[in-house]
Amino acid sequence: MNTNHSNGRRVAVTGIGFITPIGNDEETVWSNMVEGSSGIGPITRFDTTGFDTKIAAEVKGFNPEDYMDRKTARHIGRYCQFALAASKQALAQAGLDPAQMDPDDVGVIVSSGIGGLEEIEKSHTALMQRGPKRISPFTVPMMIADMAAGLVAIHTHAGGPNYAIVSACASGSHGIGEAAEIIKRGDAVAMLAGGAEAAITPLTIGAFTQIKATSERNDEPEKACRPFDLGRDGFVMGEGSVMFALEDMEHAKARGARLIAEIAGYGASADMYHFTAPHPEGKGAGRAMKRALETSGVNPEDVAYINAHGTSTKLGDVAETKAIKSVFGDHAYKLAVSSTKSVHGHLLGAAGAIEAAACVLAMNRGLIPPTINLDTPDPDCDLDYVPNKARKADIKVAMSNSFGFGGHNATLVIKAPEAN
Repeated sequence: MNTNHSNGRRVAVTGIGFITPIGNDEETVWSNMVEGSSGIGPITRFDTTGFDTKIAAEVKGFNPEDYMDRKTARHIGRYCQFALAASKQALAQAGLDPAQMDPDDVGVIVSSGIGGLEEIEKSHTALMQRGPKRISPFTVPMMIADMAAGLVAIHTHAGGPNYAIVSACASGSHGIGEAAEIIKRGDAVAMLAGGAEAAITPLTIGAFTQIKATSERNDEPEKACRPFDLGRDGFVMGEGSVMFALEDMEHAKARGARLIAEIAGYGASADMYHFTAPHPEGKGAGRAMKRALETSGVNPEDVAYINAHGTSTKLGDVAETKAIKSVFGDHAYKLAVSSTKSVHGHLLGAAGAIEAAACVLAMNRGLIPPTINLDTPDPDCDLDYVPNKARKADIKVAMSNSFGFGGHNATLVIKAPEAN
C-alpha cells in the first residue's frame, strides 16, 4: 500500500484543552493522572436507586459561563458545553485565532460516541408526561452528535471542514487522525479536533449495566477501574472533552508557535467480528496499529510507550495484549504500556482524545502515568503495564489505541517535538 499521501506535510500539536473528571486544566489533569488520583465516585447526576452500577467519572467544578454567555450555555447540550470550553482552551494555548485567518483554513472535528443523550431523555420524559407541545424547541440542536462541531465553529469563526465522527469509543482517535489527514492533503492549515461526551444518564448507565459492561464495585469507586487486573469487572463511564489544536508544521513554525508534539501516524480498521466483543486475537486492533506505524515511518522498536485502550473488561484487555504482541513481537515486552482509564474512567467518544493527550504530556514531562489498581495481574495480560506508580522515561515516540463497539479501531502514533 502506498503510504506517501501527505505531500510532505506534517502535523504539529500546538494546543490542548481539557474538561475532564480529573481536572479542567492541563496542570490539574496531569497531576492527578501521574499521582493516580482517581476521578471516579458515586453518580450525582441522577438517582441510582435500582441501578446495579452506581459509580462514574463525572466532570467536577465546571461552570459553562466561564467559556460562554448564559444564553448559549442554557440552549446547548452538556457535551457541547464541554467541547466549546476545551476548544477555547486549546486555541488559547496555541495562540491561534481563526477569526484572524481565512475561514477556510481552520476546520473542526468534534467526535462523540453518543451526543446529547441527556437532552433526548429529558425531552422524551416531557413528551410522555406532558405531551408533544412540551418538547423543547432546542431538543434537536441539543441532541444531534454533529452539533458540538458546528457550535465550536460558530463561536471560534473556524469555517473549514466541519463534522463529527461517530465510532463509539474510537471516535476521539478517529477525529484526531482524520483531522491530521485533512491538513496533510492541504484542505486546511489548522484543525480543532478531539471528542466530547456527556452520557452519564439513566438510560446509558442502565443499558450498559444490562450487558454487564460496567463495573459494579460501588463500595470502592476509586478501585473500580482495574485494567489488566484479574479482579476487573467492567469499565467505568466518564464524561468530558479534550480538544487538540493541530497545524501544518511549517505554518506553526512560521508563526513561532510552540510545538508540543507531532501527529505522525494514523491507522484505522474494522474487526469484522462482533458488534460488542473484540476479536479474541485482537486482529483488527493489530492491523490499525501496523497501519499507524507504516504511515508514521517509524519502526516498531522506536515506540517507547503505548497508552492502551485498556477498559478493564475481561475480553478487551486480553485482546489488546495479544494485538500488541502480534505487532511488536519481542519488543512488546520492552514497551511501557499503561491505561489511564484506571484514573479518569472511560470517556467513550472523548477517550481517544484524553489518551492521546496523555501521550503528549508523558513525552513533554518525561514521566509515564501508571495503571492504578493493578494488584493481581491477569496471567493472560503479561506486558509491562506500569502498575500503580508513575515512571520516569525519555519518550520520543508513543502510540495511543482506541477500540469501539461495532469493531471500530483507531491508532495514533505521536512523536515528541524534539524528534522533529
